[in-house]
Amino acid sequence: MKIIFKIDTWQEIYHSLRNNKLRTFLTMIGVGWGMFLFVALLGAAKGLENGFDKAFSGFATNSIFLWAQNTTIPYNGFPKGRKMDLHLSDLELLPRKISQIDYISPQSSRGKFGSPGESFSRNGKNATYTLTGDFPIGNKISEKKLIFGRYINDADINGNKNVIVIGEEIYKNFFDAKKNEDPIGKSITVKGIFFNVIGVFRVKKTGGPDNDQAAFIPFTTYSKMYNEGDKVGFFAIVSKPDADLNVVEDEVKSELKAKYNVSPDDTNAFGSFNLGKEFGKLTGFLTGMQILTIVVGTLTILAGVIAISNILLITVKERTKEIGIRRALGAKPAEVRNQILLESVVITLTSGILGFIFGIFLLMIVDMFTRNQDTFPFYNPTINYGQVFGAMAIMVILGLIIGMIPAQRAVRIRPIEALRSE
Repeated sequence: MKIIFKIDTWQEIYHSLRNNKLRTFLTMIGVGWGMFLFVALLGAAKGLENGFDKAFSGFATNSIFLWAQNTTIPYNGFPKGRKMDLHLSDLELLPRKISQIDYISPQSSRGKFGSPGESFSRNGKNATYTLTGDFPIGNKISEKKLIFGRYINDADINGNKNVIVIGEEIYKNFFDAKKNEDPIGKSITVKGIFFNVIGVFRVKKTGGPDNDQAAFIPFTTYSKMYNEGDKVGFFAIVSKPDADLNVVEDEVKSELKAKYNVSPDDTNAFGSFNLGKEFGKLTGFLTGMQILTIVVGTLTILAGVIAISNILLITVKERTKEIGIRRALGAKPAEVRNQILLESVVITLTSGILGFIFGIFLLMIVDMFTRNQDTFPFYNPTINYGQVFGAMAIMVILGLIIGMIPAQRAVRIRPIEALRSE
């Protein structure tokens, strides 16, 4: 491969490409566009993945939300249509029976699942918001970003304290947000009862079940307010990392049916939402996007490389007389072949690098415009450089392989026939 280090070789390649500027440019567009598309789509797919990871950060995605409904099958002397309830005593039963459960967060709410919200008031202002009775562990299910104060703790639960953590929208409605008024220690009336504000949280615009128009109070305080005893509105059940969430969901329902004398065939007595299953579909979609990106980019690059081979075939035909003169002057077949191959690699590699640069530039622009937004799950559209350089290497190899077609045609040209051609 001494030909690579000869100045004459590169001069000849330069003059060959310069003499066919338009053809060379149009040929390079094919490979360059393929690499550009590969980089842009790969970065976009990663940006979506990072966006969803950011949106669901601090949220237990391996969780099941479970609530009680009505029975639809008579069982053990009980009629159908019986209203079911969940109780705090289930918190001890379920983890003991099902080892794959990591922890359970019980909650009760007004304003969720179609129920009416609760009345809030302060200084003559009135509004209706979601009110939830929660335990400290509830913040592990969906971590709230606190902008003031703290979340509910065990002392609040044990003391049945009238304390409340409010969403940012409630804060803006009842306090002077423009002056950044500190609400901690100040009171809000809920259902005619005074509550001291201990925290204010902000919720991301994407991901998670909560919103900024919600408030949280100790579960024990909530139960006393509504005289619900140990009844629970719903459970958020988090499985261990290696558990099959679908199996856990079925086992939880089976244990509850056995405890409350519900037919094993009754599918309506307890409702559930398997967040892990839905999140798995999402991650599967994102993985599919990345695979599709690799396939589409690779095929586009391949099409561009084939176009380069076709152009070189035309170039070889046009340079038949020139190649014949070189052969007559003593050029070896290998030198002619390597000259054509090197020309193929130069066009392919240059096109790929330009496509890569423009692709990176596009991702930088997209990142600049999406960096601080949280209304759409898109963040930091990076690329895997190993995949890009791998594609570049494959592209060069394909350029060499496909470049063999015009190279072999050039080698087969006989000097006498070439000199006779016009």
